[in-house]
Amino acid sequence: MVAGGKGILAADESAVTCKKRFDSVNVECTEDNRRAYRQTLFTAEGLEQYISGVILHDETIRQKDDSGTPFPELLAKKGIMPGIKVDGGPKNLALHDGEKITEGLDGLRERLAEYKTLGAKFAKWRAVITIGENMPSEACISANAHALARYAALCQEADIVPMIEPEVLIDGDHTLERCFEITETTLEEVFEELNHQGVAPEGTILKASMVISGNPPERPASSGRAGKAAKQSTVEEVADNTVRVLKATVPANLAGVVFLSGGQGDEQATAHLDAMNKMGKLAWPLSFSYSRAIQNPVLKKWAEDPKANVASAQEILLFRAKMCSLAAQGKYSSEMEKERPY
Repeated sequence: MVAGGKGILAADESAVTCKKRFDSVNVECTEDNRRAYRQTLFTAEGLEQYISGVILHDETIRQKDDSGTPFPELLAKKGIMPGIKVDGGPKNLALHDGEKITEGLDGLRERLAEYKTLGAKFAKWRAVITIGENMPSEACISANAHALARYAALCQEADIVPMIEPEVLIDGDHTLERCFEITETTLEEVFEELNHQGVAPEGTILKASMVISGNPPERPASSGRAGKAAKQSTVEEVADNTVRVLKATVPANLAGVVFLSGGQGDEQATAHLDAMNKMGKLAWPLSFSYSRAIQNPVLKKWAEDPKANVASAQEILLFRAKMCSLAAQGKYSSEMEKERPY
C-alpha cells in the first residue's frame, strides 16, 4: 500500500461532507452526482502509477460505473486496492465539553465481513483529538486509543488491513511545540493499546497528522477574541518535528505511515511530505493519504461542466497524484508546479 512512492486517495467523504464541498462549487449533491464524480476519479487512465489504494465510503463501495462494473472491481482491475471507512464518526464525549469520541464498534465484525465480500482489502478508522484550553484530556486520548485498537484487532481478525488515524486537528491557535507534545502523547497511547489488543504492527498502517502550528478560525475584532495566530511553521520545522515524533513513538516494524493533509493547502502538504523524505531512509515508508490536497482543483474543474470536463479534471488529478508520488520519494520541487494544468 505504501511501496514505490505510491499513496492512498481518500475518497470516503460522507454525503454530508460531500454536500459541503459540492455546495462550494454549485453542484447539487445527489447520489448520482456523487457517483459521477467518483467515477471521474477512479477511471482516470494511469492513476495506478501513483495511487495504490482508495478509501471508499459505504455508499461508494456499493456503486457501479456507467458500464455496471462495481467500483471496487474497477479499482482492483487497475491494481488499486479498495478500502473502506468503517467508523461511525465522532460524537460528543460524555462529561468532556468540546471533545469527541469516535463510535462504530457495535456490529463492526459483521460489517467487516460484508465489506470483505464487496472487495475491501483495508479499512480506516479516524479519531479526533482537539488541542485547546485544557484539551485534550487523558480521558479523550485514552478512549479514542482504545477504540482504535479494538477496531484494528477486528480488522486483522477479518484479514483486512487496518489503517489507524488518530488525527490531531490543525484547528486552533496552538504552537508547533504544543502540537508535538500532544501528538507524542497520543501516539504513545495508541500503540500501547494496539499492543494490549495483540494487533500486529507489521500488518497495520498509521494515517498520521503532521506536527504543525495551529490554524485558528478568523474572528471579527468586535468579538474581543481576535488575537494573533501562532507563528506559522516552516516546511523544515514541520518535517523535522514530524519525523522526530514518529521516531519516538512508532514501532520500527509498522508496515508504513501515510499522512493526512488535514487543512493544509495542496502544495503545502506536498512540500512537507517531500521534505520528510529528503531527510533520509527511515524504518517505515512515508507516503500520503490525501483527500482535499489532491481533489480540490479536480472538483473545481469537474464542477464547471460535469459532463464535458471529465478529461480535464482527470488530467488535474493525475498531476496532483504525481506530485504527491514524487514527494513520497523525496523528488518533488515547487518548480514542478509551474507545469500544472490548472
